[in-house]
Amino acid sequence: MTTFLSQILGKPVWDSTGQRVGSCADILVEDIASGFPLVRAMALKNGNGEPRLIPAESISWLAPSIILNSVDPPPYEPVGDEVWLAKQVLDRQIVDTDGRRLVRVNDLQLVRANADGPYCLGGVDVGGLGLLRRLGVANPTARLYKVLGKRVPHSIVPWSEVAPLQAQEPLRLKVSRDRISGLRPADIAQIVTELDRPMGEALLNTLSTETIADAMEEIEPELQASIIGTMAPEKAADVLEEMGPDEAADLLGDLHPSQRSRLLNLMQDEDAVDIQKLLSYPDDTAGGIMTTEYATIPDGLTVGEALDHLRQSDLAQEDEALYYVYVLDEHDQLLGVVGLRDLVLSPADRPVREIMEDDPITVNPLQPQNEVGRIVARYNLLAVPVVDEQKVMHGIVTVDDAIDAIIPTAWKKRLPHFF
Repeated sequence: MTTFLSQILGKPVWDSTGQRVGSCADILVEDIASGFPLVRAMALKNGNGEPRLIPAESISWLAPSIILNSVDPPPYEPVGDEVWLAKQVLDRQIVDTDGRRLVRVNDLQLVRANADGPYCLGGVDVGGLGLLRRLGVANPTARLYKVLGKRVPHSIVPWSEVAPLQAQEPLRLKVSRDRISGLRPADIAQIVTELDRPMGEALLNTLSTETIADAMEEIEPELQASIIGTMAPEKAADVLEEMGPDEAADLLGDLHPSQRSRLLNLMQDEDAVDIQKLLSYPDDTAGGIMTTEYATIPDGLTVGEALDHLRQSDLAQEDEALYYVYVLDEHDQLLGVVGLRDLVLSPADRPVREIMEDDPITVNPLQPQNEVGRIVARYNLLAVPVVDEQKVMHGIVTVDDAIDAIIPTAWKKRLPHFF
């Protein structure tokens, strides 16, 4: 048994003797973070005063008419976690976590498993039919569709698959963190981009530092700077530490020098040094687009020893792609590069020197980005090491950052995000 909030708002409420006792002003449900929140109460309006709250146990039916099971139902005493559907949810934006999209609440579906069972919030109508229903023209539209031989399109999202966003004054966000955190960073970034600025910032602030950092890397630079600027400096510094050094450097580069300096001072020394190093290079050079997160092994290991080393290496843990492993001497000079695939498929007792490329393609820190892009494209590289004149390795430029300057913008959107 299903009804919609729009079909009962403002409708008369009758007691068990058939006397009209007011009209339905709203429906209150329990904590909306639960799967299908139960209806706790109905707000009943019978004059110019404040609505009177009727407990859900006093409601016999919501449709086709609203009928109570007594003449004088007891008042409902709020416990503090109730949500008013019309006042706090209708017309608001929510996240369809199954569809990974931001949608608007056009109507709310109330369901009841059986005639004696409780009503609960079953789903959200995010389609045009919900708006038509509120305008009172849903039935004529349905008849028109039938004449045309078409089915009325429904767009109901089960409440269990949404994360409600609730902004109040002062701004407060009530959201299911687990549901949002379970989305891919690109999906979170898209949702944040579609929200208005305060709501987007509030949404991110409910998530973990790691989730925020992943999402921030997918957000446009202008919005990144705005969001980071609204965070408490200590939290902003934590987010920057979780971001890739190249991404964090790009973001900091867009901030005012005083703000940039303050955040760097709040960051852990190791992260701050890496980022300051990246900031020292012009944006359009290899140094300006490289990352300092890459996997290395010392010279002289066997394949088995190299794999053991990588399992224990913090640098390898931070290398999200780990396609290449770089062999360095004791002075951090680059001696060679070996693909992870070759390492895994080679005998454990074989020296790495026998399978590594000992004359790898490299670029220098000040090499223009368009030259780096051409080198990466010419040699089909997923990343190219950045070394100075003494062959000391400073970072790698990944393929997506390398070719950014040499391909049309429309093509970039078609490329996979490797790193």
